[in-house]
Amino acid sequence: MMEFAGKTALVTGAAGGIGAAVVRALRAQGARVAVADRDTAGIEAEAHLDGNLLDAGYADGLAAAAARALGRLDIVVNNAGVITRGTVTETGDDDWDLSVGVNVQAPFRISRAAIPIMAGQGGGAIINVASCWGLRPGPGHAVYCMTKAAIASLTQCMGMDHAHQGIRINAVAPNEVNTPMLRTGFARRGFDPDTAVAELGRTVPLGRIAEPEDIADVILFLASDAARYMVGAVVEVNGGKPVK
Repeated sequence: MMEFAGKTALVTGAAGGIGAAVVRALRAQGARVAVADRDTAGIEAEAHLDGNLLDAGYADGLAAAAARALGRLDIVVNNAGVITRGTVTETGDDDWDLSVGVNVQAPFRISRAAIPIMAGQGGGAIINVASCWGLRPGPGHAVYCMTKAAIASLTQCMGMDHAHQGIRINAVAPNEVNTPMLRTGFARRGFDPDTAVAELGRTVPLGRIAEPEDIADVILFLASDAARYMVGAVVEVNGGKPVK
């Protein structure tokens, strides 16, 4: 079924695991997609908008650039994110700036620019990627948890504020996902990624951690007409695993 035939979408963090899965799924269901990341070479999409989300001008202009390239803008998926590990006392200014800049400021700027565009078209959908770790405290990830809590709260506020314009704003909150970012983090800490992912899977009631497609499917649901009465929701997708 071509659920998104005639629709257009902007996906940030498109070169990562979840982002790439979202792009593939949207295009498979008929959407035309603009992809944003530092390097989008090799990603099949209708428009490539490379840049650094820490650059305020780039983030501010992404929605308009996508609308120009695609002719309109129906869906925004604020997927780009970084994970900063450590307690507050172990977190430097650079880690703080990176985490807040990518996880909070960028989706704020992109949404702020996208909302008037969508309102002028009669509506649209924005889906943010939060985290279970932003809904409950997680050990040793103070700034990451804080930024994901911020994007969850921003989603709820924007959802309420802009529903009357026909814009539905929701978020998905995953737990661990089998992405290159997760695997690279294990490797940097001296763990074998395959072994570490398998061990993590044993802590999940469903028996495995999420694959990017598991999260992408929920994002597409939130973007679709099937979620037409959902506004300001933060949907946990965690396989039954609590934050610990």
